[in-house]
Amino acid sequence: MNLPLPVAVAIWVVVGLALLLLVLTGRRRLATRTRHLVPAPPQPPLTEGELGELVVGPVEAVYVSSTLHGDWLARLGAHGLGDRSHAEVGVYAGGVVVDRDGAEPLLLPAAALRAAGTAPGMAGKYVGRDGLVVLTWQVPSDGAVEATTVDTGLRTRHRADSDRLLEAVRPLIIPSEPSAKDHP
Repeated sequence: MNLPLPVAVAIWVVVGLALLLLVLTGRRRLATRTRHLVPAPPQPPLTEGELGELVVGPVEAVYVSSTLHGDWLARLGAHGLGDRSHAEVGVYAGGVVVDRDGAEPLLLPAAALRAAGTAPGMAGKYVGRDGLVVLTWQVPSDGAVEATTVDTGLRTRHRADSDRLLEAVRPLIIPSEPSAKDHP
């Protein structure tokens, strides 16, 4: 069965629009589902001097996504945290700034950092052999939602940048005090 070219093109356009609608609906549902799980992240200061001295950066990377801490498949869609994008990462004395293309910059305050390491992948990206830099941090409460610990994944453009980024972030992490429930 041969369809006339205009009919075939119209069918493909309709199928394409239907798939686009499905993707956009899924993204909106993910954002709605996770909005009550994670507060809005803090905004970086307008001037870089407010964060203190630049330790490392800018480092070219891909912002993979942010997930609930410990569950690398629980992607967060709220506040643009699940949107993959190119980014430049800067480590300052006062925290880490992930300047994402097409999204608001993400500030990980030094006081909120909990851990820095590597992983083979997380929701949205699997690279193997500890190819992602994963920063664990606590998004501070915004008054409507309690503070939540999340993992943010970054894929640096060059392997050496991963090591530099980790070496710069680890001194910013303040060891947490053991809680009463950690002791018998």
